[in-house]
Amino acid sequence: MADPSPPRIVVAGSANMDLVGLAQRLPRPGETVLGDDFVMTPGGKGANQAIAAARAGGACTMLGAIGSDAFGVTIKARLNASGVDTEHLRTSYGASGVAVIMVDRAGENAILVSPGANSTFAGLSAAESAVIAEGDVLLCQQEIPSDTVVAAVRAARSAGTRVILNAAPARELPPELRECVDLLVVNEGEAVAITGTPEPDLAALLALVPRVVLTLGAHGSRYADRDGRDERIPAFAVDAVDSTAAGDAFTGALAVAWGEGRDLVAAVRWANAAGAVCARTVGASGSLPARADIDALYARYA
Repeated sequence: MADPSPPRIVVAGSANMDLVGLAQRLPRPGETVLGDDFVMTPGGKGANQAIAAARAGGACTMLGAIGSDAFGVTIKARLNASGVDTEHLRTSYGASGVAVIMVDRAGENAILVSPGANSTFAGLSAAESAVIAEGDVLLCQQEIPSDTVVAAVRAARSAGTRVILNAAPARELPPELRECVDLLVVNEGEAVAITGTPEPDLAALLALVPRVVLTLGAHGSRYADRDGRDERIPAFAVDAVDSTAAGDAFTGALAVAWGEGRDLVAAVRWANAAGAVCARTVGASGSLPARADIDALYARYA
């Protein structure tokens, strides 16, 4: 019997050039720290998650905007080389988005993002809406204009396409956005910022959306839904060197696993493996793992 078709993942999000500096520790405000290494690589949460989904086995299409500069050319080339469909990726005159990232030797990071062309990704064309309608899962973040995120999730809801929102960077989730989200993915800081509670509060998040995945870094993840399911999924033990894109690897893999029809707890467990594999390598898009590597780590612990 022929293998089933890969799930169709549509990512509506940002694309940046990541300028990554490594040092023994992160500088304090006003301090200069001598770095150990420097890497320049395409990134942005949208592009990262699109590449992650493609490498994890999804048929992925990227919707967004790059600049007319050399960075834009490089970003699009990396997406294409990773198997992401960029037919509908816009080119905006001017600068591409840029992220300046500092990483210490423990794998912790600090990031400053300049949106560039991402801020021009306004509204959706009929062709872009059609791409979303044809997808199995729409994956969005919050590094593009909020009105565009709302337009994308509404197009998905009207077509029956499932919606995953990775609410990063954290900001208020308006009702017109919440009502179209099937699964919310947040870390602890984002959960607190969204609900205004002193600690991550799953009940408060479930009052907004029907399903939540709370990522907990080295402690794994937690899944909860309105049906009363609440499960902690442990992390995979690896020697982490850079956590920069681990969350994007997790989210892209999660979209693929859910698109394949896996139970969501099983999907989160497999996505945990993707994040762990990613954290073993320095960089953003270059560290996003192939499906075979995710499966290898997953099988070792399973």
